[in-house]
Amino acid sequence: MRILEESGIEPRPGLRYLNPWQLLVATVLSAQCTDARVNSVTRVLFEAYPDPAALSRAPVEEVEGLIRSIGLFRNKAKNLVALAGMVVNIHAGRVPGVREELEKLPGVGRKTASVVLAQGFNVAAFAVDTHIGRVSYRLGFSKSTEPLPVERAVTRLIAPERWREAHLILIGHGRRTCRARAPRCGECPVARLCPWPQKTP
Repeated sequence: MRILEESGIEPRPGLRYLNPWQLLVATVLSAQCTDARVNSVTRVLFEAYPDPAALSRAPVEEVEGLIRSIGLFRNKAKNLVALAGMVVNIHAGRVPGVREELEKLPGVGRKTASVVLAQGFNVAAFAVDTHIGRVSYRLGFSKSTEPLPVERAVTRLIAPERWREAHLILIGHGRRTCRARAPRCGECPVARLCPWPQKTP
């Protein structure tokens, strides 16, 4: 991790948000979608519905229209309106900072909850997406690419106070260099340490 940290990867979230509520919505929308697309959509969505109360009263069809350019937009729109209602009615309009409560919200699984906890509440949590699963497998951190085994393996290797930053650095490495297709092994700062048998020159 130290070499990756020193390679110039900026450990910054790709999603734009101002508070835990906006982060939650953006992360739910980000499933199978690029951060750039989500950012363009949330800018409009938050103007129309600036808080959980406003979104909880929104017709699902109107939300669909605002997020139509995002994959799975119908299901995501339904989940967003429903989770907004739960945040208002169960949590007094505030996003809960507890995993068990987050994972009860529609459209929120372990990865989304981990992102919100780590980036929104500075709680020790390590979210695993496809980039992290791939990078962790190739670098030998994990014998699996599945989220839970990867999470368990990586969090055994890194101190909890570094999980948030490590998550962002591994994502950055996966996007920039250790790509799913045509990985840039020749430019990789940890190539000499990488055990992946399909490395390219």
